[in-house]
This record gives sequence, C-alpha cells and structure tokens, in this order.
Amino acid sequence: MVVANTKEQIAEIILSLRQNDNSIGFVPTMGALHKGHLSLITKALSENDVVFVSIFVNPTQFNNQEDLEQYPRTLERDVRLLSTVSKTKIFTYAPSVKDIYAENVSSNKFDFDGLEYEMEGEFRDGHFDGVGTIVKRLFEIVTPDRAYFGEKDFQQLQIIKKLVEKYDLGVDIIGCEIHREPSGLAMSSRNERLTPEQKEEASFIYKTLQTAKRKFGTKSATKVTEWVNKTFANNKILKLEYFVIADVETLKPIKRKSNKKQYRAFVAAYAGDIRLIDNIALN
Repeated sequence: MVVANTKEQIAEIILSLRQNDNSIGFVPTMGALHKGHLSLITKALSENDVVFVSIFVNPTQFNNQEDLEQYPRTLERDVRLLSTVSKTKIFTYAPSVKDIYAENVSSNKFDFDGLEYEMEGEFRDGHFDGVGTIVKRLFEIVTPDRAYFGEKDFQQLQIIKKLVEKYDLGVDIIGCEIHREPSGLAMSSRNERLTPEQKEEASFIYKTLQTAKRKFGTKSATKVTEWVNKTFANNKILKLEYFVIADVETLKPIKRKSNKKQYRAFVAAYAGDIRLIDNIALN
C-alpha cells in the first residue's frame, strides 16, 4: 500500500500511471473510514484501473473549531482497512495542511448558482467555500477521471457537480447510494462519537424520513414538514436543526408539487453536540 504525503509524490505516481494508460478513480475523505467509504472505493475500483483515496481533515470547511478538533483522526487504522480492499490498486494521499494550503489556510469564494445558500449553507456559514476550495485543489493534484461521493451529503454532491461544470475540471462525478447501519442510521465518521444510547436513538432519523416519504405520497409538503417537526419535538435525545423538502436540481424548498420534478427530504439533527444529517428521495 503506497501512502504519499506530498503533492510532489502524487505527481510522480500519476505520471507513471498515465504513461501506462491507467484510468484513475478518486475518493476524497476526511478519514475515520467505515464501510460507507469502502463501498465508494469498491465501486471506484470496479470502474477504474486504480483508485486514489485522500485522507485529510480539511480545516476550511469547519465553522465550529471544537468540531474540527474533535473530528477523529485514525490514519494508521484507515490504511490497514484500505489494505483489506487492495494492496496494489489503491494509493493513499494523506497530506499535511501545509502541503495543501502552504501558508494561506483560507477558502476561496465560489458561486454555485445559489445551491450553497440552502439547508447546510444556512446553518454553516462558509462551509461550501471550504468544500469547493479543497475539492478543486485535490482534483488539480490527483487529476482523476472519475470521483465518487456518497449521497448522504447530497447537497455537497450537487455543489461538486456544479464546481466541475463551472470550472471545466474534466472529472466525472459519480453519486453513490447512502450506506447504512443495520438500524438504518446513515454511516458517518461522527457516529463513532455517539454514546450507545444516542446511537440506538439515532435510527429514529431514517425511520422518520421513511414515514415522511410515505406521507408525501398523499399529503402536502407543508403537512409532512409539520408532522416531522412535531415528531422530533417529542424526542428527548435528538434535537432537530432543520427538515426541508426540496427540489433535487435547485435544492430550493418545495412550494407546490409537480409531477415533472424530483424531490428529496433533508434532515439535520443533534445528538448532544454531535451533528447528524440524512436525506431520502421522495419520488
């Protein structure tokens, strides 16, 4: 298993791979890898000759310093886990902050045609500037043919597609289904910080989304939203931050149902100080 720590090492590896006409898949992560990440990597391996996995906790996409400091960092374990998938076809890029940002640890400003102001953007100021900055930088370093992102961060997925389109980055963006715990809880590195009681109760999020989907078949978005808000208000462990039913393309909250549009329900909730997100396709 090759683990590179600098962009110069990556450039050397890429040059050798391209000389042999290898196609390159890419899965960017912040580490603390789990089965959800492995499902992305397995899919990438099935569609490319080799796969690069970046492990980098990006400081510019955290608007909460405490969350950044507490984010799990498990590089040695992550590398061992990747080795169980492939020792020869996976290359790990684990850079330092300095290797990525040099002396200027800050975000560039992006215009994602308004996608950045909905949902997560409303509650996490500057978050998607941080996402755009690191993803664009990683694409420039790794130069992949295809990059793979989970639909748990569906808003991020749509924004990265917009980033590639607006900056003509030449990368195919592949969205992958949400990988879930047996309970239905969407897999996340943050789940490691949940207490057993919180983790058990967190399955309530997906169960609520599933019921909201059924209700959406016969009820208005307003009625479904009211039901979700009331349901979370009665939960003693989870605190709802938002529930939104939105147009898949624009991410704007639904005003009136249309058979010509696709909708998704999005939720963010806290278990203690741990923030969890999830979503579900409604039609």
